[in-house]
Amino acid sequence: MDNTSPQIDFKNLLDGFKASTTPLDCGKLCAPFNPSGKPFCCDICHAVPVAYKPEWDYLKTHTTLWHLWRGDECSDEPMNPDDLLEDTPEHLLLLSCKGPDHCEREYRATSCRQFPFFPYISSDSIFIGLAHDWEFESKCWILSHLEQVTSDYRQEFIKTFDLIFSYWMDDFDNYAALSEEVREHYLTLHKHIPLLHRNGSDYLISPKNETLKKINLSKLKKHPPFA
Repeated sequence: MDNTSPQIDFKNLLDGFKASTTPLDCGKLCAPFNPSGKPFCCDICHAVPVAYKPEWDYLKTHTTLWHLWRGDECSDEPMNPDDLLEDTPEHLLLLSCKGPDHCEREYRATSCRQFPFFPYISSDSIFIGLAHDWEFESKCWILSHLEQVTSDYRQEFIKTFDLIFSYWMDDFDNYAALSEEVREHYLTLHKHIPLLHRNGSDYLISPKNETLKKINLSKLKKHPPFA
């Protein structure tokens, strides 16, 4: 992705990705378990948001909510920004905001809207649905209540990333690599991967051969402290 690449209209993209993840304000359900009192996804000490470079160009001209992440925003655990930047794809920038008390929902970054999910890319290079970051299972209420994810959110998520991937295949490749990492992780645990499929159904994926088993998400085991 470079300055000569076709550019997405991020106002239209963000306007089309604003459905609530669940009918409930999930931030109020996880915040009591965070010593800071903030939802984990809105706490810079737990999650550093990213933005596509053209997305940052849009955000910085429409709001003062964001600034480029410096590494010192988490006073409990300041970081050298170079350490995280080394692991950040070149087409993304690390951001920090003023905090959840000052959130401007219309100017949330794509990474805020997609949390705690990412586009799952199968081993045969097909974007088939939404998977999640296992590292947040003990922090994110949604990951113990996947059945609460709204149909509107699922559809908008898929439409958004279909558009992004139609412009930027390097982003697709990054998520393909992440999906492979997830398969390897679940394989070591001898567990299957929960998937919110783009066809509207829900499945467990075998990390070994990617066979799909339809499931009722409400039957999945809850993660402490949300069990």
